[in-house]
Amino acid sequence: MYSEFADNLKSRTKQLAINALAVLENVQFSNVTSVLVKQLTKSVTYVGANYRSALRGKSKADFISKISVVIEEADEALYWLELLYETKKINESDFEKLHKETNEILMIMSKTKSTTQENLKI
Repeated sequence: MYSEFADNLKSRTKQLAINALAVLENVQFSNVTSVLVKQLTKSVTYVGANYRSALRGKSKADFISKISVVIEEADEALYWLELLYETKKINESDFEKLHKETNEILMIMSKTKSTTQENLKI
């Protein structure tokens, strides 16, 4: 199941987490921001971790199940990212870069899931 495509996505999901963590290091601490930062940190790092797990799926059905988790985590990351931006905790430039990459990864994972399902006729 490994391919250049999969290796590229592994790198992109890891880099997304690294970039998000770098942005979050600069968020001014408060009780509210600590919750938002923690939630985004968890979801954005789970994208890559769960993708790696999906690549090691025991079957195509297991892969689909695990990719579904990746999709959920990416979508959740977008939500926390939007909250941080709309409450003016991160700047527009950082938001746009992270939002664009997270959304692209979400779209790729969604397409990967649907293609795999079509191939299995699920």
